Amino acid sequence: MASLADRVRGNGRIAAGLLFNLLVSICIVFLNKWIYVHHGFPNMSLTLVHFVVTWLGLYICQKLDIFAPKSLPLSKLLLLALSFCGFVVFTNLSLQNNTIGTYQLAKAMTTPVIIAIQTFCYQKTFSTRIQLTLWVGAKQHELQVNSMQLLYYQAPMSSAMLLVAVPFFEPMFGEGGIFGPWSVSALLMVLLSGVIAFMVNLSIYWIIGNTSPVTYNMFGHFKFCITLFGGYVLFKDPLSVNQGLGILCTLFGILAYTHFKLSEQEGSKSKLVQRP
Repeated sequence: MASLADRVRGNGRIAAGLLFNLLVSICIVFLNKWIYVHHGFPNMSLTLVHFVVTWLGLYICQKLDIFAPKSLPLSKLLLLALSFCGFVVFTNLSLQNNTIGTYQLAKAMTTPVIIAIQTFCYQKTFSTRIQLTLWVGAKQHELQVNSMQLLYYQAPMSSAMLLVAVPFFEPMFGEGGIFGPWSVSALLMVLLSGVIAFMVNLSIYWIIGNTSPVTYNMFGHFKFCITLFGGYVLFKDPLSVNQGLGILCTLFGILAYTHFKLSEQEGSKSKLVQRP
Protein backbone atom coordinates (compact mmCIF):
# COMPACT_ATOMS: atom_id res chain seq x y z
CA MET A 1 0.00 0.00 0.00
CA ALA A 2 2.85 2.31 0.87
CA SER A 3 4.57 1.63 -2.45
CA LEU A 4 1.35 2.42 -4.31
CA ALA A 5 1.07 5.73 -2.46
CA ASP A 6 4.71 6.52 -3.28
CA ARG A 7 4.11 5.80 -6.94
CA VAL A 8 1.02 8.03 -6.96
CA ARG A 9 2.97 10.85 -5.31
CA GLY A 10 5.87 10.35 -7.72
CA ASN A 11 3.59 10.41 -10.75
CA GLY A 12 1.88 13.48 -9.34
CA ARG A 13 5.22 15.32 -9.09
CA ILE A 14 6.13 14.34 -12.65
CA ALA A 15 2.73 15.45 -13.94
CA ALA A 16 3.13 18.77 -12.12
CA GLY A 17 6.63 19.22 -13.59
CA LEU A 18 5.41 18.48 -17.10
CA LEU A 19 2.50 20.88 -16.71
CA PHE A 20 4.83 23.60 -15.41
CA ASN A 21 7.20 23.10 -18.34
CA LEU A 22 4.27 23.19 -20.76
CA LEU A 23 3.08 26.51 -19.37
CA VAL A 24 6.45 28.29 -19.27
CA SER A 25 7.66 26.93 -22.64
CA ILE A 26 4.54 28.13 -24.43
CA CYS A 27 4.45 31.36 -22.43
CA ILE A 28 8.03 32.35 -23.39
CA VAL A 29 7.24 32.08 -27.11
CA PHE A 30 4.03 34.09 -26.90
CA LEU A 31 5.49 36.65 -24.48
CA ASN A 32 8.56 37.29 -26.65
CA LYS A 33 6.35 37.64 -29.72
CA TRP A 34 4.14 40.08 -27.82
CA ILE A 35 7.18 42.14 -26.79
CA TYR A 36 8.40 42.31 -30.39
CA VAL A 37 4.99 43.17 -31.85
CA HIS A 38 3.66 45.62 -29.25
CA HIS A 39 6.80 47.15 -27.73
CA GLY A 40 9.50 46.74 -30.40
CA PHE A 41 12.16 45.81 -27.84
CA PRO A 42 15.47 45.01 -29.61
CA ASN A 43 16.20 41.32 -30.15
CA MET A 44 19.81 41.05 -28.96
CA SER A 45 19.09 43.19 -25.90
CA LEU A 46 16.21 40.91 -24.95
CA THR A 47 18.49 37.89 -25.29
CA LEU A 48 21.05 39.63 -23.07
CA VAL A 49 18.37 40.12 -20.41
CA HIS A 50 17.51 36.42 -20.63
CA PHE A 51 21.11 35.36 -20.05
CA VAL A 52 21.63 37.78 -17.15
CA VAL A 53 18.42 36.73 -15.38
CA THR A 54 19.24 33.05 -15.97
CA TRP A 55 22.66 33.47 -14.38
CA LEU A 56 21.22 35.39 -11.41
CA GLY A 57 18.60 32.66 -10.94
CA LEU A 58 21.25 29.95 -11.04
CA TYR A 59 23.41 31.91 -8.60
CA ILE A 60 20.51 32.00 -6.15
CA CYS A 61 19.91 28.25 -6.67
CA GLN A 62 23.57 27.57 -5.98
CA LYS A 63 23.43 29.60 -2.76
CA LEU A 64 20.36 27.58 -1.71
CA ASP A 65 22.34 24.34 -2.32
CA ILE A 66 19.98 23.21 -5.10
CA PHE A 67 23.07 22.25 -7.11
CA ALA A 68 26.84 22.36 -6.65
CA PRO A 69 29.00 24.20 -9.21
CA LYS A 70 31.69 22.16 -10.91
CA SER A 71 35.03 23.62 -11.95
CA LEU A 72 35.22 23.69 -15.75
CA PRO A 73 37.97 24.86 -18.12
CA LEU A 74 36.83 28.13 -19.66
CA SER A 75 38.56 27.28 -22.94
CA LYS A 76 36.08 24.44 -23.51
CA LEU A 77 33.14 26.72 -22.79
CA LEU A 78 34.04 29.64 -25.06
CA LEU A 79 32.82 28.01 -28.26
CA LEU A 80 29.72 26.70 -26.49
CA ALA A 81 28.88 30.14 -25.09
CA LEU A 82 29.39 31.75 -28.50
CA SER A 83 27.28 29.09 -30.21
CA PHE A 84 24.52 29.46 -27.65
CA CYS A 85 24.53 33.24 -28.18
CA GLY A 86 24.03 32.73 -31.89
CA PHE A 87 21.40 30.06 -31.35
CA VAL A 88 19.22 32.17 -29.04
CA VAL A 89 19.73 35.44 -30.93
CA PHE A 90 18.83 33.94 -34.31
CA THR A 91 15.96 31.93 -32.81
CA ASN A 92 14.49 35.12 -31.35
CA LEU A 93 15.18 36.93 -34.62
CA SER A 94 13.16 34.27 -36.43
CA LEU A 95 10.33 34.69 -33.93
CA GLN A 96 10.49 38.48 -34.34
CA ASN A 97 10.21 38.45 -38.13
CA ASN A 98 8.10 35.35 -38.84
CA THR A 99 4.78 33.92 -37.79
CA ILE A 100 4.88 31.49 -34.88
CA GLY A 101 4.09 28.61 -37.24
CA THR A 102 7.03 29.42 -39.52
CA TYR A 103 9.25 29.95 -36.46
CA GLN A 104 8.40 26.49 -35.11
CA LEU A 105 8.98 24.78 -38.44
CA ALA A 106 12.31 26.56 -38.91
CA LYS A 107 13.45 25.20 -35.54
CA ALA A 108 12.54 21.71 -36.71
CA MET A 109 14.76 22.09 -39.78
CA THR A 110 17.89 22.35 -37.60
CA THR A 111 17.73 18.58 -37.04
CA PRO A 112 19.63 17.48 -40.19
CA VAL A 113 22.38 19.97 -39.34
CA ILE A 114 22.69 18.56 -35.81
CA ILE A 115 23.03 15.04 -37.24
CA ALA A 116 25.76 16.17 -39.63
CA ILE A 117 27.71 17.97 -36.90
CA GLN A 118 27.52 15.02 -34.51
CA THR A 119 28.48 12.58 -37.25
CA PHE A 120 31.43 14.44 -38.76
CA CYS A 121 32.76 16.39 -35.75
CA TYR A 122 32.07 13.98 -32.88
CA GLN A 123 32.09 10.65 -34.78
CA LYS A 124 28.73 9.75 -33.28
CA THR A 125 26.84 7.10 -35.23
CA PHE A 126 23.10 6.62 -35.60
CA SER A 127 21.03 3.87 -37.16
CA THR A 128 19.49 4.73 -40.53
CA ARG A 129 16.02 5.05 -39.04
CA ILE A 130 17.21 7.40 -36.29
CA GLN A 131 19.23 9.46 -38.79
CA LEU A 132 16.02 10.16 -40.69
CA THR A 133 14.16 11.45 -37.62
CA LEU A 134 16.61 12.54 -34.88
CA TRP A 135 16.21 15.54 -32.60
CA VAL A 136 18.64 16.83 -29.94
CA GLY A 137 22.36 16.88 -29.00
CA ALA A 138 24.43 18.30 -26.10
CA LYS A 139 27.90 18.99 -24.77
CA GLN A 140 27.03 17.80 -21.27
CA HIS A 141 28.39 14.30 -21.85
CA GLU A 142 31.82 15.59 -22.81
CA LEU A 143 32.13 17.80 -19.73
CA GLN A 144 30.32 15.39 -17.37
CA VAL A 145 28.00 18.06 -15.97
CA ASN A 146 24.27 18.52 -15.65
CA SER A 147 22.26 21.31 -17.24
CA MET A 148 22.40 23.66 -14.27
CA GLN A 149 26.16 23.26 -13.84
CA LEU A 150 26.71 23.95 -17.52
CA LEU A 151 24.37 26.96 -17.61
CA TYR A 152 26.00 28.37 -14.47
CA TYR A 153 29.17 29.02 -16.48
CA GLN A 154 27.70 29.45 -19.95
CA ALA A 155 25.11 32.12 -19.06
CA PRO A 156 27.54 34.78 -17.73
CA MET A 157 29.98 34.13 -20.60
CA SER A 158 27.20 34.54 -23.14
CA SER A 159 26.04 37.68 -21.33
CA ALA A 160 29.53 39.18 -21.56
CA MET A 161 29.75 38.37 -25.28
CA LEU A 162 26.40 39.97 -26.00
CA LEU A 163 27.28 43.01 -23.89
CA VAL A 164 30.22 43.58 -26.22
CA ALA A 165 28.25 42.85 -29.41
CA VAL A 166 25.01 44.76 -28.71
CA PRO A 167 26.47 48.29 -29.20
CA PHE A 168 27.56 47.35 -32.74
CA PHE A 169 24.09 46.19 -33.82
CA GLU A 170 21.56 47.96 -31.60
CA PRO A 171 21.36 51.34 -29.87
CA MET A 172 22.17 51.32 -26.17
CA PHE A 173 20.53 54.64 -25.26
CA GLY A 174 17.75 56.75 -26.69
CA GLU A 175 14.73 55.55 -28.66
CA GLY A 176 14.80 51.79 -29.21
CA GLY A 177 17.88 51.20 -27.01
CA ILE A 178 18.05 48.83 -24.07
CA PHE A 179 18.48 51.82 -21.73
CA GLY A 180 16.00 53.94 -23.67
CA PRO A 181 12.78 55.56 -22.43
CA TRP A 182 10.71 52.38 -22.19
CA SER A 183 7.33 52.36 -20.50
CA VAL A 184 6.93 50.60 -17.16
CA SER A 185 4.75 47.94 -18.79
CA ALA A 186 7.42 47.21 -21.42
CA LEU A 187 10.15 46.86 -18.77
CA LEU A 188 7.96 44.58 -16.65
CA MET A 189 7.24 42.40 -19.69
CA VAL A 190 10.96 42.15 -20.51
CA LEU A 191 11.83 41.26 -16.92
CA LEU A 192 9.03 38.68 -16.84
CA SER A 193 10.38 37.22 -20.10
CA GLY A 194 13.81 36.80 -18.47
CA VAL A 195 12.32 35.08 -15.41
CA ILE A 196 10.30 32.71 -17.59
CA ALA A 197 13.38 31.94 -19.71
CA PHE A 198 15.14 30.86 -16.50
CA MET A 199 12.12 28.73 -15.51
CA VAL A 200 12.15 27.02 -18.92
CA ASN A 201 15.79 25.98 -18.45
CA LEU A 202 15.16 24.84 -14.88
CA SER A 203 12.07 22.80 -15.75
CA ILE A 204 13.82 21.07 -18.67
CA TYR A 205 16.60 20.00 -16.30
CA TRP A 206 14.09 18.69 -13.76
CA ILE A 207 12.02 16.73 -16.30
CA ILE A 208 15.00 15.00 -17.91
CA GLY A 209 16.51 14.29 -14.48
CA ASN A 210 13.30 12.75 -13.13
CA THR A 211 12.01 10.98 -16.25
CA SER A 212 14.07 10.59 -19.42
CA PRO A 213 14.96 12.49 -22.59
CA VAL A 214 12.44 10.32 -24.47
CA THR A 215 9.64 11.42 -22.14
CA TYR A 216 10.64 15.05 -22.61
CA ASN A 217 10.80 14.52 -26.37
CA MET A 218 7.30 13.04 -26.42
CA PHE A 219 5.98 15.91 -24.33
CA GLY A 220 7.55 18.31 -26.81
CA HIS A 221 5.16 17.07 -29.51
CA PHE A 222 2.22 18.32 -27.48
CA LYS A 223 3.87 21.71 -26.85
CA PHE A 224 4.59 22.03 -30.57
CA CYS A 225 0.91 21.68 -31.47
CA ILE A 226 -0.29 23.98 -28.67
CA THR A 227 2.19 26.69 -29.70
CA LEU A 228 1.07 26.60 -33.34
CA PHE A 229 -2.57 26.77 -32.33
CA GLY A 230 -1.85 29.63 -29.92
CA GLY A 231 -0.08 31.60 -32.65
CA TYR A 232 -3.14 31.23 -34.86
CA VAL A 233 -5.52 32.36 -32.09
CA LEU A 234 -3.50 35.16 -30.43
CA PHE A 235 -1.63 36.67 -33.37
CA LYS A 236 -3.93 35.61 -36.24
CA ASP A 237 -1.03 33.78 -37.89
CA PRO A 238 -2.25 32.30 -41.18
CA LEU A 239 -1.88 28.57 -41.71
CA SER A 240 -1.43 27.83 -45.40
CA VAL A 241 -1.73 24.41 -46.97
CA ASN A 242 2.07 24.18 -47.27
CA GLN A 243 2.48 25.02 -43.59
CA GLY A 244 -0.15 22.46 -42.68
CA LEU A 245 1.69 19.80 -44.67
CA GLY A 246 4.96 20.88 -43.04
CA ILE A 247 3.41 20.51 -39.60
CA LEU A 248 2.16 17.02 -40.42
CA CYS A 249 5.58 15.99 -41.76
CA THR A 250 7.29 17.40 -38.68
CA LEU A 251 4.94 15.61 -36.29
CA PHE A 252 5.37 12.37 -38.23
CA GLY A 253 9.15 12.71 -38.02
CA ILE A 254 9.31 13.31 -34.27
CA LEU A 255 6.81 10.57 -33.53
CA ALA A 256 8.75 8.17 -35.77
CA TYR A 257 11.98 9.05 -33.97
CA THR A 258 10.44 8.31 -30.58
CA HIS A 259 9.03 5.00 -31.83
CA PHE A 260 12.33 3.86 -33.36
CA LYS A 261 14.34 4.99 -30.36
CA LEU A 262 12.11 3.08 -27.95
CA SER A 263 12.34 0.02 -30.19
CA GLU A 264 16.15 0.18 -30.16
CA GLN A 265 16.20 0.57 -26.37
CA GLU A 266 13.88 -2.40 -25.89
CA GLY A 267 16.06 -4.44 -28.24
CA SER A 268 19.18 -3.59 -26.25
CA LYS A 269 17.48 -4.53 -22.99
CA SER A 270 16.34 -7.88 -24.44
CA LYS A 271 19.89 -8.72 -25.54
CA LEU A 272 21.23 -7.95 -22.05
CA VAL A 273 18.59 -10.15 -20.42
CA GLN A 274 19.29 -13.06 -22.78
CA ARG A 275 23.03 -13.09 -22.07
CA PRO A 276 24.08 -16.00 -19.81
